[in-house]
Amino acid sequence: MAELSPALKQATPVIAARGEGVYIYDEDDRRFLDFTAGIGVTSTGHCHPKVVAAAQEQVATLIHGQYTTVMHRPLLRLTERLGEVLPEGIDRLFFVNSGSEAVEAALRLARQATGRQNAVVFQGSFHGRTMGAASLTTSGTKIRAGIGPLVPGVVVAPFPYAYRLGMSEADAVAYALRELDYQFATVTSPKDTAAVFIEPVLGEGGYVPVPDAFLQGLRERADRHGFLLVMDEVQTGFGRTGTFWGHEPSGVRPDIVITAKGLASGFPISAIAAPSSIMDKAWPGSQGGTYGGNAVACAGALATLDVIQEEGLVENSARQGERLQQGLTKIAEANPAIGDVRGRGLMRACEFVKADGSPDGETAQRAQQAAAQNGLLLLTCGPAGNVVRFIPALIVDGDQVDTALELWAASVEEVV
Repeated sequence: MAELSPALKQATPVIAARGEGVYIYDEDDRRFLDFTAGIGVTSTGHCHPKVVAAAQEQVATLIHGQYTTVMHRPLLRLTERLGEVLPEGIDRLFFVNSGSEAVEAALRLARQATGRQNAVVFQGSFHGRTMGAASLTTSGTKIRAGIGPLVPGVVVAPFPYAYRLGMSEADAVAYALRELDYQFATVTSPKDTAAVFIEPVLGEGGYVPVPDAFLQGLRERADRHGFLLVMDEVQTGFGRTGTFWGHEPSGVRPDIVITAKGLASGFPISAIAAPSSIMDKAWPGSQGGTYGGNAVACAGALATLDVIQEEGLVENSARQGERLQQGLTKIAEANPAIGDVRGRGLMRACEFVKADGSPDGETAQRAQQAAAQNGLLLLTCGPAGNVVRFIPALIVDGDQVDTALELWAASVEEVV
C-alpha cells in the first residue's frame, strides 16, 4: 500500500474534513479554531462563498488554458486588478504556481536585468525549498542540508533581530547595515551584486518584523550601487500585516515584488511584479510554465481581491492584530517562559526562552500541541522551533480573537 513520505511531518493531529471561515472540522466533526490559515494562505477564510462561487463558475467554463499557448480572460483581468494594488511604477507581472517558483523567477530576472550574479539575503530568511530558493534560505539547515552544492553567488548578511542580539532596534539596524557594508567590502562587490532579497517580516525565521529604517537603508544602498531590491511578500502581502503590502510602512519602493499565499485564498498561484524597465530585460524563453496563471486560480484570486476590498479586510487585519498583540502580551507578562511577543497585523508570534534567555523549543512545541488538543491550531517557527505563530484568516473577528487568547492562555498554563 502506498503511503505519504515519512519526511512530511504534520504539525497537528487533525485530519480536516471541511473548513468554514476561521474554523476547520475534523472527521468526527470536532471544530478547531484555525490560526494557521494554511500557513497564511486562506486569507478570506476557508471556503468563502464568493471565492467558492467564482471557482465553481470557472471550473465549468475553462479549467486550464496554458498561457504561452492561448490566453484567457481571468489572467488578463487579474493582471489588470493587481496593477491597481501594486506599488507605484510596478506594471509588469509574470505568474507561476508557488512561492518558491516565484523566488526562482525573481532571482533569474534580477541576474538577467543587471548582468550581475550575486544575491544577498539575511540570516533567518525563508525564500523556498527548490534549489535556487533553498540557496537563498537561512531559516534553518533542514531546508539546505544534504542537497549541496547549492546555487553559488549567495551571500548571507546579519538581520536586525534586536531581541536575539540584545540590542535596541536602532542599534540592531545600525549593526546590520554596518555588517552589510562590510560584506560589500569583503565578500560581494556591489558591482557583482544583482539583488538583495528580504521579507518585510521574517517568516519561518521567527516572525520578526524588519525595522523601517533597515529597509530604507537597503533602498539607499540599492540606488547607490545599482543593484535591485527584491521584496519577498509571499507571506506578508494581501493585508496580512495590516497594510496591503508588508513593506508599505517604510515608504520604500521595491524593484521586484514576489507574491503568493494569500493571493487566491488557497488556490495555487504566485507572481513576480516589476517595472517594465526591469521586466523587459528578461531573456527570451526565460519565463514560462505549464500551470502558471491557471484560469481557476486566477478566478479565485479575483474573488479574493473583491472580498478583501469589499469587507475591509486590510483594516480588519490591523485592528484585530492589535487586539491579538495586546492579549498575547498580557499572557506573556504572566509567563516568563515567553520572552518576546511581536508581529504586525495578523502575523503575530510568541518566542519561548529558558531562564538564561536561550531558545526553548521544547516548551514552545508542547504549548503548540496543547493548543491543538484544546481546539486552537497554531504553528511553530524559528531556527530552534521556539516561536509559536498566530496567523488567522483576515476575516477573524474580535470574539474569535478573544476565544483564541483564552485557549492559548490555558495551553500555556498547562506546560509552563
